[in-house]
Amino acid sequence: MRDTGKLVEVYYLWRPILMDAKDDLVLEAAMNGGCSTIVTYNERDFVPAKSLGVSTLTPAAFLRSIGVLR
Repeated sequence: MRDTGKLVEVYYLWRPILMDAKDDLVLEAAMNGGCSTIVTYNERDFVPAKSLGVSTLTPAAFLRSIGVLR
């Protein structure tokens, strides 16, 4: 496996959107990385992220979605 990186510009125009500033940083990293989903046990606090096109899954739901769990 190769390690790769991609330089992206960071935009702060949408912050703060979540109740916890640390969660905003997670959302920011997901958005800048082009992610559509955040895997977290803390789905309730990420509900506003849906307005930015980012959904959430619990770890178990994610593992089911990729076929690791039934």
